[in-house]
Amino acid sequence: MWKKTISTFLTVLLGVFIFGASKIYADPLTLYTPFTGLSATPGESISYSVDVINGSNEIQNITFDVEKLPDDWEYSLRAGGNSIQQLSVRPDDEEKLTVEVNIPLEVDKGDYRFNLIATGNGEGASTLPFLIEVSEQGTFKTEFTSDQPNMEGHADSEFSYTTTLKNRTAEDQHYGLSAKAPQGWNVQFKADGSSVTSVTIEPNESKDITVDITPAENVKAEKYTIPVLASAGAVTEEIDLEAVITGKYSVEFTTPSGNLSADVNAGGSKTIDLVVKNNGTADLLDVALSATTPPNWDVSFNQETVPTLIAGEETTVKATVTVPDDAIAGDYVTGFTASTPEVSSDANFRMSVKTSTLWGFVAVAIIVVVIGGLYAIFRKYGRR
Repeated sequence: MWKKTISTFLTVLLGVFIFGASKIYADPLTLYTPFTGLSATPGESISYSVDVINGSNEIQNITFDVEKLPDDWEYSLRAGGNSIQQLSVRPDDEEKLTVEVNIPLEVDKGDYRFNLIATGNGEGASTLPFLIEVSEQGTFKTEFTSDQPNMEGHADSEFSYTTTLKNRTAEDQHYGLSAKAPQGWNVQFKADGSSVTSVTIEPNESKDITVDITPAENVKAEKYTIPVLASAGAVTEEIDLEAVITGKYSVEFTTPSGNLSADVNAGGSKTIDLVVKNNGTADLLDVALSATTPPNWDVSFNQETVPTLIAGEETTVKATVTVPDDAIAGDYVTGFTASTPEVSSDANFRMSVKTSTLWGFVAVAIIVVVIGGLYAIFRKYGRR
């Protein structure tokens, strides 16, 4: 019996010793966060949420320090919405701490390690290691880019480029926008839907800028490079935009002599020679011919379409104008048009309609007969 009592006593004593020792030698201070390694880009700010755990049986007044963080990196410690240097935690309790690290813009790509050290009462301390992976090479400048800096079109086109201006400096920058365009060209900048000559961009922020470029009126077919600049004090960035001019579209519709008038008899027709000229620097394809006439008039062409008209060349077509029989004498306008999807030209023709001379003779004969009849009547009955 006494052996059993002694065994029980020893068991209780051992338990007290073990659990008491566990309590005595438990870590009085622990720092914990599930995400100790994060990836970031230059200029970015990242935050760690850290649990500060007091495992002791007394209140811990904890101070914090950060070691091995690069000299030009900045950090802050916050708890309860306040910036702190010391935190008090009750026994067997914990508090939340936010560690915020600001990565500079000018930084090398790579891994950076630092430690958060918490020191409590007496010799109680805890160290929490962190890793930040900077995923790209940092800069301290302005970036001016365009996904599509090269465009192609004819001389009458407006070239519209979308560019992105990014401020990779540490301060707000007010950028003046300018372009070195050839003489006679027009360049306009637009941001947020409005025409601008300058923009203000905050650090590590970017803005999309539309650059609209209109070529000079008599531009030649070739490739042009237009440097566009964004300048803010000593900071200047330049981007080259390219405009490839394929040619200028121009067509003229006229007559060989330039005379745009003709005579025609009522009930008759008139064939007119018309000249289609390509005065541009680009070939014209499928030049369609059409006409607008007075009511009941008719126009037909010997060909309704010119398949190809090479730049600088011309071709002659024939248009036959037919006038109705009851057309009244006078001047009428007939319009002729030569058109392509890119350009068109009109030629307004004055048509002078004359009545037939046969009807003139008939009218004179009728008048003579009427006069003769009246004369005979007056002579016969005038004597009475």
